[in-house]
Amino acid sequence: MRRQLLFLGAAAAVGTLFAALIVMPVFMGAGQFLYGGGTSGAACVDTRTAAQQPDETTDARSIPANYLELYKKAGKDYGLPWNVLAGVGKVETNHGTSTLPGVSSGENHAGAGGPMQFLEPTWKAFAVDGDKDGRKDRYDPEDAIPSAARYLKHNGAPERMRSALYAYNHSWEYVDLVLSWSKRYGGGDFQVVQADGPLCSDTEGLPENADELVRRIIDFAMAQRGKRYIFGANGPDAWDCSSLMQGAYRSVGLTIPRTTWDQWPFGVKIPKGREQPGDLVFFNSGPGTSWSRPGHVGLVIGNGKMVVARCSTCVPNIGVQSYKRSDWVGVTRPLAKPELKRQIERLRSG
Repeated sequence: MRRQLLFLGAAAAVGTLFAALIVMPVFMGAGQFLYGGGTSGAACVDTRTAAQQPDETTDARSIPANYLELYKKAGKDYGLPWNVLAGVGKVETNHGTSTLPGVSSGENHAGAGGPMQFLEPTWKAFAVDGDKDGRKDRYDPEDAIPSAARYLKHNGAPERMRSALYAYNHSWEYVDLVLSWSKRYGGGDFQVVQADGPLCSDTEGLPENADELVRRIIDFAMAQRGKRYIFGANGPDAWDCSSLMQGAYRSVGLTIPRTTWDQWPFGVKIPKGREQPGDLVFFNSGPGTSWSRPGHVGLVIGNGKMVVARCSTCVPNIGVQSYKRSDWVGVTRPLAKPELKRQIERLRSG
């Protein structure tokens, strides 16, 4: 998530600024992919851990009363330790008290806004109307705090707390700082759960040299594993095969067509055997399709695998499988299209 961070010292309200690119990144940790969220149909690591709701410490008294109440409510509603949400709020904007741009209005130089520092695209995907006033306002803590809880939950918390925080802002220094404040705020036997492994078999053996932008695209698609396939659905709770591809690219600010039939001629054709993570792989599957007009599509993640919205009766509906099958039509690379190259340059220069 591209944002401006406030790294807050033990007593300081303002600290070092950090920047990251776009939204929802996938990065490497201890040599393993940490895909932020979503579970596949088969159980991977399942700790069945109930989120602890720690008591307050003396340090927690420094949190504004309305924020403390909101952290506790969101923690209870989303099954997350409230003090982790408080740690995020502390590091991001000192619980909304920072006077830097993009906290109470507008955006910072990276496009983040509000007390929990959401980018607009991420906000649109995960915003919650916490105060039930019919509006989702990222500058309103009553909306922003439960939205942050929803986003952390989406990215694997509480079972993969460190991974979820890393997806929130991809810096291990950020993760450590948030958790240090969490421990200061929460009393009792609060412990961070990080079920690192073994990871799901569908994430093992993936290449480590994928471009950072590609990793973010893959991260979004992988985070949808276990959700429903509904033909014509456009997310966030259900997808069809082509809307999942469009959503994954849109999550990093890139635009590709909506339907499989339009996606097939859009990207640059790649010879079989030369596909790379982030490419789209097409199949002669589905009503009205043919070898020249494929009707099914998946996202290459490497190692001969794709993440794909399969079908409404498949288990799981959205998951990972091999793309080397008899109805494989071909591969395209949207990122090689001049139109997308220009979009990427605008995003990087912005």
